[in-house]
Amino acid sequence: MGSENRTSVYEFILVGLSGRPRTQRLLFVAILATYLATMAGNLLIVGLVRADSRLHTPMYFFLSHLSFLEIYICYISVTLPQMLNNLLEEDKAISFQACFTQLFFLITFVGVECILLAIMAYDRYLAICHPLRYAALMSRKTCLQLAVASWTCGLLNSALHTGLTSVLPFCASHHIAHLFCDVPQLLKLSCSDTSLNKVVLLAVTVLLGAIPFLCIVVSYVAIARAVLQIRFAQAQRKAFSTCASHLAVVTLFYTTCMFNYNRPSSGHPLYVDTLASVLYNVVTPMLNPLIYCLRNKEVKAALKHAIGQKNSSLKT
Repeated sequence: MGSENRTSVYEFILVGLSGRPRTQRLLFVAILATYLATMAGNLLIVGLVRADSRLHTPMYFFLSHLSFLEIYICYISVTLPQMLNNLLEEDKAISFQACFTQLFFLITFVGVECILLAIMAYDRYLAICHPLRYAALMSRKTCLQLAVASWTCGLLNSALHTGLTSVLPFCASHHIAHLFCDVPQLLKLSCSDTSLNKVVLLAVTVLLGAIPFLCIVVSYVAIARAVLQIRFAQAQRKAFSTCASHLAVVTLFYTTCMFNYNRPSSGHPLYVDTLASVLYNVVTPMLNPLIYCLRNKEVKAALKHAIGQKNSSLKT
């Protein structure tokens, strides 16, 4: 019975967006503009880091990886094109294979982002608390190893969740009350026991969510203690300014993530889920490059230098 029901599911229906045509058109324009702005902003950061030798440091090495993810480029490309298509088409179906492909890459990028944010906090801790040993501790080899480790953990985590979820029988419904395929929503559609999936989901959330967050908190507590021991106010402000952009991104990421995933499973209208998903998957990736460009002196200097070079080449 379960096998028959499972094999009968060839597609899912994403019903997380408004059914009103006018609202859908407005959402399409807003999401498309956000998508293009996010792509441009993160590609700009990646290009600046590669082009300007002053940004060839561990901090900006990890920032370029973070921008590539949205990973911010890859991350939004997993979810937003499907959202845009659903806003234009009456048929909001997504095939079984496409749904789990989307799920695999989505979980991968979220996991890598959690680890990269923790690594960037650790990098700031070493730069401020152990400046004399910083170059040796965060060598190019170490940076590459940390980046590979973050991607490996993200891929393994994604393979585990996608594998466990894809073998479940889906017989309750094929309508997903969400903007994209995600584990919690898919577990609700299964007519079998999902206790193992929920235990694994909780365990991995602690490993890849809570532990990196704890590392970030510990790093910044140590940074704050070290900076407060500095006698000169100007030196204190300079030390804190090197952490401001990363701290703002961490706050934005974890706030929207908690709002998106830690709400009651019932008792609120569908538009609340839609709003939470838009904040987490659309707005946050767009704001991150703006935060780094507007609050980071090195990035702004590199941008001015690139614009100056472009203007001089056009004049010649």
